Amino acid sequence: MGLSDALADKDKKGRIISDCATLIDEEVASKGLAALPLKAGYKAIKGIKPGFIPHVLESLLPEMATKVDPLWAEGVSAGNPVKFFQDNRGRVADALLSVTDAKSKNAKNALVRSTYESLRGTAKKHVEEAIPRLSKVIEKYA
Repeated sequence: MGLSDALADKDKKGRIISDCATLIDEEVASKGLAALPLKAGYKAIKGIKPGFIPHVLESLLPEMATKVDPLWAEGVSAGNPVKFFQDNRGRVADALLSVTDAKSKNAKNALVRSTYESLRGTAKKHVEEAIPRLSKVIEKYA
């Protein structure tokens, strides 16, 4: 079972979205001074409206799941999907960022689009650093 299957379960979907929103909050908060642009951008995006991050996650997660499910399946075949994700964090990050890259091009909100574009250069590094936590979230539900 992969993330797509878990998202199809209405009870799990809400918990997955909540866990992913918490993961993002914790990842951003854990960054040091060098990540001040990331922190400022995230604060601006969160300030668009209450619940904006969970709303965006609800939109993005199904497509992201289809991108990472094959990688998760490879990890299951290898015997440890969490370790596989951590060992292949670049591939996982690329899969996730392919979704956000495509979505950002069509973002209706100029603040979202410009913030994403300004932070995209460092995004892969930050996403790779989040893969250990993300793999634990997927393991919890998949």
